[in-house]
Amino acid sequence: MTGRTARRRVLRVPAAGTAPPDPRADLLAVEEPLEIRVGGQPLSVTMRTPGDDLDLTAGFLAAEGIIGGPADLARITMCAGNVAEVTLADGVGLPMERLHRHFLTSSACGVCGKDSIESIRLTARYDVSADPLRISPAALAGLPDRLRAAQRVFASTGGLHAAGLFAADGTLLVLREDVGRHNAVDKVIGWALRGGRLPLASCVLLVSGRASFELAQKALMAGLPLLAAVSAPSSLAAELAAESGMTLVGFLRGESMNVYTGAERVAA
Repeated sequence: MTGRTARRRVLRVPAAGTAPPDPRADLLAVEEPLEIRVGGQPLSVTMRTPGDDLDLTAGFLAAEGIIGGPADLARITMCAGNVAEVTLADGVGLPMERLHRHFLTSSACGVCGKDSIESIRLTARYDVSADPLRISPAALAGLPDRLRAAQRVFASTGGLHAAGLFAADGTLLVLREDVGRHNAVDKVIGWALRGGRLPLASCVLLVSGRASFELAQKALMAGLPLLAAVSAPSSLAAELAAESGMTLVGFLRGESMNVYTGAERVAA
């Protein structure tokens, strides 16, 4: 299966029992595994929604600190059986001291396979603390509606997370959807890397769910100065944002928001 949605027969049952059960067709978001190999060596298996797999692979490698830019990447080849085969550029090797175990990720959490607390924290290539981004609360408040309006697969299934990259003036630069929120962010980062756009200075990343530590770290690895979420952040995400000089916004919905760190960028 290569599509992003799958049709399935369901029985619609009213809870109040005021109408008979109604057989109908329903659309589901597709979830399939993707194996990432580097130089023939298995590196990661992630459960994802098919589509933008080149972006997903490149973004995963960048967010994990394996590559820093398009010059580090010779090619990505999609092979049969949901396999992405990565060839690094000459002179670029895997950081084996960090990869003594294989990554194992799922659509729920991208750090579940890491085997020590120390291996979770990565060293970012970019310093976001001095990023001059300023954005008004009104501009921020308008981003979730723009994100939702661009979510084509979510509109038909209701089952996908989204990550949207915005310019400081609120322009949507790119949107990616996936069953895994970390995959959606990787797809955005991979799009930026493959286009030579890293670091993502003076940009805003908006995610449709909560802001976990992992998403904050991915944003930091991409040089993003502001991460916003429509739901809550975790305590560790807030700690990382504070330490790195990133602005972290949560509960961005309706006419209010919570600014947890870096409030100076949210100009009144």
